[in-house]
Amino acid sequence: MKKFILALIFLIISCATTGPGGKKSLILIPTDSEVQIGKEVAADVEKSEKVLNNTTVQNYVNKVGQKIAKVCDRKNLKYKFKVLDNDEINAFACPGGFIYIYSGLLKVFDNEAQLSAVLAHEVGHVVARHSIKRLQAMYGYVIVMEVALGPKMGKTARQMVDAAAGLIMQGYGRENEYEADNLGVLYSKKAGYNPKGMIQVFQKFKAMEGKPPNAFEQLLASHPPAKDRIANANRQINKVGGTDLPYYEDEYEVIKGQLQ
Repeated sequence: MKKFILALIFLIISCATTGPGGKKSLILIPTDSEVQIGKEVAADVEKSEKVLNNTTVQNYVNKVGQKIAKVCDRKNLKYKFKVLDNDEINAFACPGGFIYIYSGLLKVFDNEAQLSAVLAHEVGHVVARHSIKRLQAMYGYVIVMEVALGPKMGKTARQMVDAAAGLIMQGYGRENEYEADNLGVLYSKKAGYNPKGMIQVFQKFKAMEGKPPNAFEQLLASHPPAKDRIANANRQINKVGGTDLPYYEDEYEVIKGQLQ
């Protein structure tokens, strides 16, 4: 029992990490466990969804995503970016840096800066550990520590994988979305893209709010209204600058032509 308590104290001390923007966060699930949970979630995603069979598009999206990964605040992860062959207008991040975007959303974009903004937003969720924090809140620290201290993925960890998948589909909540938006603006700019690409994406979402398809309606329900996200993103852009940076329309048009 004493050894367990000592191990627990060490775990808590070692996991009291500083998050983006200097925020203190108590994260009890270590990175290797988070990545393993993310791998399991990603495997489930790829069993239920069709990965786009187009190497040119996949490589392009991964290239843009890796630019974001290089400038984010959590570089110890190996980020993976994949396109799913589905007309749904959505993107999501699994724990540990596994990020997916639907081909339907790619068809909506006009330039690479818009793509970078969405990928940077999803990287922001991973950097801020939003899914892991929600798992901790859902399962409580005792069960989470069982996973964190355990040598391998067991029954409890598998339950957390299933829960993580469900949380991703539900959305992260408005406070988390604003934080991911702010990080997305910052990372997109640091990667060399005009951060107003984020505003352009939200303007497209705003135009869809009047008559969205069912799947997009669910996405909007878990996110702040587009007009509020535009105002928030503009405040962040005023802080970080970068409005003289390029959008890369020509490069994106070539890739968009692959999706017709």
